[in-house]
Parts: sequence; C-alpha cells; structure tokens
Amino acid sequence: MNPFGEPTPRTGSAASRGRILRLRDIALTRIQPDGRFELRVPAFEVARGEFIAVTGESGCGKSTLLDMLALVLRPDPGGRFLFDVDGAGQDIGALWEHDDEPGLAAIRRARLGYVPQSGGLLPFLRVRANLYLPPRLNRQRGYRERIERQASELGIDGLLDRLPSTLSGGQRQRAAILRAIAHQPALVLADEPTAAVDAARARHIMASFQELARRQRTAIVLVTHDEQLVADACDRHYGFSVTASDERHVVSTCRRLA
Repeated sequence: MNPFGEPTPRTGSAASRGRILRLRDIALTRIQPDGRFELRVPAFEVARGEFIAVTGESGCGKSTLLDMLALVLRPDPGGRFLFDVDGAGQDIGALWEHDDEPGLAAIRRARLGYVPQSGGLLPFLRVRANLYLPPRLNRQRGYRERIERQASELGIDGLLDRLPSTLSGGQRQRAAILRAIAHQPALVLADEPTAAVDAARARHIMASFQELARRQRTAIVLVTHDEQLVADACDRHYGFSVTASDERHVVSTCRRLA
C-alpha cells in the first residue's frame, strides 16, 4: 500500500512517477454579501515533475483553487486532501481539522513555491537577496552557485544587484519564478505568471520555467486564462464548469479536460 492507502501503482502511472498531491471530493464554500459560491474538486492529482494546467474564465475559482492548494484557504470538512513527498504521506485535512498551523506552515515553507501575478518580490530587498531568501529560511546550504547559474539561464544574471522596482514586468516575473524554485520545492503554484508580458515573451518564460522545474523534478500547477499557452505543453489539463441554481448560489466544478 502507498501513503494514499492504495495498492502500489503500475509502472508508468502518475503515482508510479511519484504522486505528491491528491484531492478527492474536496469542496470550498464562500458566503459572500451577494450570495454563495462553491468550488468543487471531484479529483485532482499531481506527480513529481509534472506540468499541470488549470484554465478558466475570470471568476470561476482558479485563484481560489490555487490558494487552497497553497494551504492558505481551508476546504470544507470531508473529502481527501493528501500531500506526500518523502513517502510518509500527510493528511492535510487532519492538519486543518486540528488547527495545526505550524504543520501547515512547515509544508508551505519547505515543500511549496508560489508565483503570484504581480511577481511578489520584496521591494526592499535586491533581486539576489530575494532569490536567496527561501533556501535561507529552510537552512539549506550550497544554493548560491545553483541560483546564480539558473539566473544566467533565465537571462537575469545582470539584474541581481538591482531592486525589483527597477525591473520590467517580464524581468520581475522571471525573478519571481526563480525565487519560487530556489529552495527546490516539490510543487510550485503559479497564478497567471505571464499575464504582464507579450505572447512571444510568455512562451519563452514558460519554456524556461518548465525546463528548470523538470531538472529538479519540481511539479508545476499553473493557472491561466490562456489555453493556447499551455495546451501543447501540459501533462494534464483541468478546467471549470459553472452552474447557478439561482443568482445567489453559484457552483464551479474543477474537472480534468485532457
């Protein structure tokens, strides 16, 4: 049996490549002034080194899903939310149930990377210090040479001593991507990371992002409204179907498309 309580998978399946995240029958309900919004996730899984695309129109719940995967938003009770990197398997639902914030924070710090739409670099730190911050927080060693090399591959090695405010939108996004993988996390979550750049630059950034992550066997879950950007590159593709029983009750369901 694997950490997910299932028989050992066949060679070639997602789990045999090192499945690290699995959601089953998860829901998250938000009560808002204008009504009730429900996000439902019947099935969602991520394996080591995979590139998972999540697409949909504005307001369908893409960012809500990402924040739930980032362990920031607490799902409703029930379902299965499992995270496994080292074979031990961690029941995220149980951590939420017991209000184990230290346990959740430890996973966020060591196992997850995040690329927000705005880049999210700390404005008072130079780019180099921003990139060094995640491995320093995790007390890692020997990261400087690797990060300097990756900065060169992303074309930002000449920007390391500058403040984020002096960078272009594309430069900030490349720095944010590198910061997200600097501590070699198991999973990187990216929220529209190429929204601020043109199509050609977006494709270049995506290719570089995927290559760096693949070398580290880091999985990527990327949220975007641009299906063309990810259609031919992703290992799996999830989307949303939205239904409304009335104007005040909207249900958005995330399902695998391909």
